[in-house]
Amino acid sequence: MGSSPPDVGSPSLILTRPTPAERTKVWTMTHPKWGAALTLDDYLGREVYLTTVPLAKDGGLTQWILTDSTFPPDQRPILSSCESLRKRALSASSSSSGELIEGIAHGIASVFTDPQYRGRGYASRMMRELGKVLRRWQVKDKNDQQSETSSDASGPESLFSVLYSDIGKTFYARNGWAPHASSHVQFAPVHGASSGLEPQNGYRTTSQNVAKPIGYHELAELCSVDERLLRETLKHRVTQEGKKNAAAILPDLDSLLWHLMREDYMTKHIFGQTPAVKGAVWGEEKGKRMWAVWTRGYYGGLEKIEGNTLHILRFVVEDEGAEVECLREGFRSIVQIAQAEAAEWRSQDVQMWNPTPLTKKLVEGCGLEYEFVERDKESIASLMWYGEGQSEEVDWVANEKYGWC
Repeated sequence: MGSSPPDVGSPSLILTRPTPAERTKVWTMTHPKWGAALTLDDYLGREVYLTTVPLAKDGGLTQWILTDSTFPPDQRPILSSCESLRKRALSASSSSSGELIEGIAHGIASVFTDPQYRGRGYASRMMRELGKVLRRWQVKDKNDQQSETSSDASGPESLFSVLYSDIGKTFYARNGWAPHASSHVQFAPVHGASSGLEPQNGYRTTSQNVAKPIGYHELAELCSVDERLLRETLKHRVTQEGKKNAAAILPDLDSLLWHLMREDYMTKHIFGQTPAVKGAVWGEEKGKRMWAVWTRGYYGGLEKIEGNTLHILRFVVEDEGAEVECLREGFRSIVQIAQAEAAEWRSQDVQMWNPTPLTKKLVEGCGLEYEFVERDKESIASLMWYGEGQSEEVDWVANEKYGWC
């Protein structure tokens, strides 16, 4: 671009969607930051592939750029960029006696500003505009007409949007996304931990309390149960616990598959094969089971294990009224399988985000070494609420890794 970049307040700046060539340009710029575990060609291939998986296809994924409208497409500067991913969501409020509202939430990811344009306020301008656009993006108006800001009207209303800040809490809060709980418990990888029968710290897991690995085939049924339980939890939060507003991204099959298919692409290109174990379940009787679904994330690849993490996407206890003592052995066995998988697949640690009070009790009594971490800079869960009330006051239920994008 021959002239100086426009002022951040210029009326010529617009938030729009990139052309295919501009999209490739954005991905090429972000490769050094987020794709170091892959070659550029493989990284570009992954980004294209991720537009075809269930959650993202058919308009589920939208890419955005802030640019100067005085230039024609493919010649205009890409001043800042990001993408949004549409997800099924629920909310409940005390004002409606806990009635559940079916809607969508948009997860925002890959916020990036070309280094040559940094320090000019472009990212802030983009985010301010995006927050307003997503309130009406891909919804229908009261007359069942497609919104002016929509390209693929989905029907349900937009309840909120979320993002995960890697630059602390201030920047996105200033632009409307209030920080929420951002902590995790982490376990070290342990080769052979999944035997589940060796005593550790005085504990011995009996054969009856050994969890079983799960793969793709078990996920549909488990997700269906999880969704039902989460609906009950939301209603309980506002009718019994006094919350004004409660909200959640649904941990449905498409949301989990987005992570798992992303993982498969990465491991195929890094290791030449994909992992069969996608989680673990303990217990045979429906209604009394406990399970975890996980994914492996790679930023270091094989050369640098730092940055490689096995993330527990979602942890579920079907009967949360069960005695903690009855659950601890099963919990320990699930974690041991995760530890063994982390060791086999070159992960630095195992992380479980924002454990519930029950999960914390299980962690503290499971007999395994662990560390609780309060995050103050990276992966800060942040939410912009589109209903009545303040964003920071919303009870974000199941604020776990599956909601990340």
